[in-house]
Amino acid sequence: LALKLNVLKRGQLAALSIAAVVIIVGVPLWWRTTETYRAWLPVNQINELANLQLQLSADVEVVFARGTVTPEQQKKVPLTQTQDEEHTVDEDTALRYRYETKYRTATIMEEDALNQPTAAEADLSLHTLSESPCGSLVVYVIPESSTLLPEDVDVYIGQRRTALLRIGAQMRVGRTLEQLLAHLEPRIKQVLQVMSFSHTDITAALSDRVRLSPGNKESIADSMRAFKSSPGYEITFSLLNPDPKSHRVHWDIEGAVQTYIQPLLTKLAPLANFSIDSQTLYYAMLGVNPRYDSSRSAYTLNSDSLAHVINPVEARLGSNAASSNPVLNFLLYVPDAHHSPLHIHDHKKQEVLSNAFHSPRWGGIMVYNVNGFYGPEAVFPVDININMAKVMGVFLAQLRLLLGVQSSAPPPGFLVAPCSSTGLADWELDRLMWSRTVENVATATTTITSLAQLLDQIGNIVINDNIAQQVSSAVTSLQLAVAELEAGNLGFALQYSKEAILASERAFFDPSLLHLLYFPDDQKFAIYIPLFLPMCVPILLSLLKIVSEARQKRRERQAKKD
Repeated sequence: LALKLNVLKRGQLAALSIAAVVIIVGVPLWWRTTETYRAWLPVNQINELANLQLQLSADVEVVFARGTVTPEQQKKVPLTQTQDEEHTVDEDTALRYRYETKYRTATIMEEDALNQPTAAEADLSLHTLSESPCGSLVVYVIPESSTLLPEDVDVYIGQRRTALLRIGAQMRVGRTLEQLLAHLEPRIKQVLQVMSFSHTDITAALSDRVRLSPGNKESIADSMRAFKSSPGYEITFSLLNPDPKSHRVHWDIEGAVQTYIQPLLTKLAPLANFSIDSQTLYYAMLGVNPRYDSSRSAYTLNSDSLAHVINPVEARLGSNAASSNPVLNFLLYVPDAHHSPLHIHDHKKQEVLSNAFHSPRWGGIMVYNVNGFYGPEAVFPVDININMAKVMGVFLAQLRLLLGVQSSAPPPGFLVAPCSSTGLADWELDRLMWSRTVENVATATTTITSLAQLLDQIGNIVINDNIAQQVSSAVTSLQLAVAELEAGNLGFALQYSKEAILASERAFFDPSLLHLLYFPDDQKFAIYIPLFLPMCVPILLSLLKIVSEARQKRRERQAKKD
């Protein structure tokens, strides 16, 4: 009997020991080795960025030339005024524009520069005196008697960050400085709208984040034409020669790019990296049969058929598969001898002077007629040299539009200086930088908040340390970009916004975040039950038997006491 009790007791101890090992060691070890690793993410900071409050600060310096203020008014300058404008875009996005305007009188050297015979020479002289920082403006107020501007022009906008503003005839000597500033304020605000940023441009830059109303969509038609902000762009120039038996076409694309395109891309270097390549395609047709117009003895392409031109041609262009950057295509099409001359018509059935068209966020096509280079008795193939100045003038204008450089008509009374050799004015670069910075911030915040919501909803996605580092880097860069925008440091804000969008996209598109790499719960049960059930059943039955025997002994002891 004693031996039987010892065996029974030993079995109970063994069952309890196994159960204790399983519960104390096995379960924590299994839990630790099978849990999904999720690194820490700055969720609170991401939630703060989801409610985007952007402040754009612009510094404006108003300089009064001799003859625009009285001696009494000069005693009150220099002075500084700050104006704020607030706009609520939606429940999660708000914009504030802060304009800090500093008023002062012109120096002796600035007076000498303003005495130049033309406004363009005055603009250049003022630029050599001092260069305004990125994102700022200087407005020189000149007297009504100044000969720098034509009679019907009140404001001249130069190639730099400088504007000339003629004081109105109604401003007579003896009026207070406050009245003078109140008179100038609407014109200075118009200058800011043209040379710096406008609410329409900033709202259009938020299109990835904000749902636009139909009214806003009409006002941002220009922005829908431009490519989205990207760290880099690929530019491809293609010469299409469908009839090489008749035309032996030569084009100096390398020299033309260096002369006309490269100066613009060099100036746009703070925004993105650009790479350029070129190609010549033979026997490449447009894919649309032009119609012959007997009244003009020419072939025509109507505006309705232009949309069908791109797809057949694009199949021949090829693409840079090694790069994920957007591609800007510029095609020069030389019609074959049997369909020359070929002219493009607009919606009003009028010939397009440039004989070219562009497709939003794709590129542009120019038709170059060569039938006038040779007579009916010419021997084919005929050698044709392309006038690259004419071609690049068209492609440069299309490139400006596709990159987001706005070319809207200035307000009445404004005169804008023509483009310089770089193809881009300093204030146009600033205007583009404001829009791109806001667009980058909006896109990065949307990407980061979407990623945080995705990871919160799907709990079994692994968040490794690399993902956490990219998310933290994106959040830090976003905070710095917003702070620099608020401080008015446009160059730093753009740089931080580019870093933010790169880090956020690397985190969002990381291959380790694929949900299909992990098992759902039903598959986990199907795997673990065959492993743990054979082991757990004997242990559970032994524990139940031990508990039952303990209860039985307790009842027997209670009965003996009674």
